[in-house]
Amino acid sequence: MSYVQRVMDSLKEKYAYEPVFLQAVQEVLQTLQPLLDKTPRYEEYKILERITEPERIISFRVEWVDDKGQVQVNRGYRVQYNSAIGPYKGGLRLHPSVNQGILKFLGFEQIFKNALTGLAIGGGKGGSDFDPKGKSEMEVMRFCQAFMNELYRHIGPTMDVPAGDIGVGGREVGYLFGQYKRLTHRYEGVLTGKNLLFGGSLARTEATGYGAVYFAQSMLEDRKESLEGKTCVVSGAGNVAIYCCEKLLQVGAKPVTVSDSRGMIHDPHGIRLDVLKQVKEVERASLTRYAELVPSAKYTPASDYPQGRNDVWSVPCFAAFPCATQNELNLADAETLLANGCQCVTEGANMPSTLDAVHAFLKAGIAYAPAKASNAGGVATSQLEMAQNASMQSWDFETVDARLKQIMHNIYKNAAATAKEYNEPGNLVMGANIAGFRKVAEAMLAQGIG
Repeated sequence: MSYVQRVMDSLKEKYAYEPVFLQAVQEVLQTLQPLLDKTPRYEEYKILERITEPERIISFRVEWVDDKGQVQVNRGYRVQYNSAIGPYKGGLRLHPSVNQGILKFLGFEQIFKNALTGLAIGGGKGGSDFDPKGKSEMEVMRFCQAFMNELYRHIGPTMDVPAGDIGVGGREVGYLFGQYKRLTHRYEGVLTGKNLLFGGSLARTEATGYGAVYFAQSMLEDRKESLEGKTCVVSGAGNVAIYCCEKLLQVGAKPVTVSDSRGMIHDPHGIRLDVLKQVKEVERASLTRYAELVPSAKYTPASDYPQGRNDVWSVPCFAAFPCATQNELNLADAETLLANGCQCVTEGANMPSTLDAVHAFLKAGIAYAPAKASNAGGVATSQLEMAQNASMQSWDFETVDARLKQIMHNIYKNAAATAKEYNEPGNLVMGANIAGFRKVAEAMLAQGIG
């Protein structure tokens, strides 16, 4: 039995109740065999066993009071996964689906994503099963303050620097930062995604969506293709999806879909960015509101999707950008995209494609960008925010955006070169996994045991 199989069998036995975490680990480990064959010391020093086990998991009770004066209780987490190449770095997610297994999956992915940026940041993730939807401004504030009452003990600018994720935007980061400052009496870069008034970075809001498009451009350039004039489908209607659409429009592409948990919009004339921002960033409304404001847009509720499918992927396109959530694109979706002529899939969300879907894209030979490479723009710009905070400087938008574009190009080149090195040209899943893993593994070896 191979080293990879032994480790996977052990993890399945220990963590059978964490299927999404096991999926994330399997996706990485199954591509590492060529590297492990060339580097036997990784097995000797139990690198796979060590890198799949978080350095620390913090779990805590969060007590807060709602607007009716009722006490509410949630569970908070911070998974500090790996600090071999820098302080833990990764977002905080507020969503009812949050549990330890989900955060372990996200933290594990974050290790390699952060390593690929070339910046000095380790991997971590955190959050709570609190649902901000339907909560008042004051309830969200009270929850964030209660959450930070415990989290502040475990974070710091050179220790662990959280950021936003699903359910955590600029508003929530502001409440978290304010409470950290009250508790510690320190004004420092302990969170990223902050308001520009107190240490935030220009282009951070746009970074993940912009970065996915920059990565797609680099990938397509090597194939003598471009996004200009091409029809694109985008899932999601949050931060990543909105700014993915914005950058697609800027480079001359035509995004024609967005979606949320309740349904999707298809507008063959192209998504109206001003309306999308008004609906989602200002009104915080459902996409039914978009359909009310744009007569050419067709709204399809999720209840009308084909069984076991996401109808976004039924729309014919040249390029697809899954920007919503994990496992939103399955094998049937992938086969539909390919049958309709899709030539490029670039992941903006974390692990949005199932393993079967990934295999279908690789087998078809299309331009396929895995999330740990193509959605690294957000965390890369977070590190640029950390650098600005450390020097008490603020860079202009063009400087940050130019650095982001170069980082995404470098990630593509690194993943593509590594894939070629291991005789799998074009397989960016293998290339990204080996490149990220190798950097962290070598740092772990150099730092010794214990």
